[in-house]
Amino acid sequence: MQLLVRNAFQNYDTWKSAFDGDAESRMTAGLTLLQVWRDSDVPRTVWYLLEVNDHDKAQAYMDGDHARLLGDRAGVTDGEYHFLETI
Repeated sequence: MQLLVRNAFQNYDTWKSAFDGDAESRMTAGLTLLQVWRDSDVPRTVWYLLEVNDHDKAQAYMDGDHARLLGDRAGVTDGEYHFLETI
């Protein structure tokens, strides 16, 4: 299972610093970073793909206070995420 995330932000460097600094928390939540893309049409937007090792832990991480506070620190103005299964 994978997790596809979209973040819109105010400043790329601020977002990137916060995102990189959260690598250990993502791993603890059973998430492994696979790929990051910057939207070519909307430069203040990134998409990233994570491998999900434990759905319940990943869901708790995404819905928890930690992710909300991280988004605030990263300057995220809008976002969404989707759990995906290969078919």
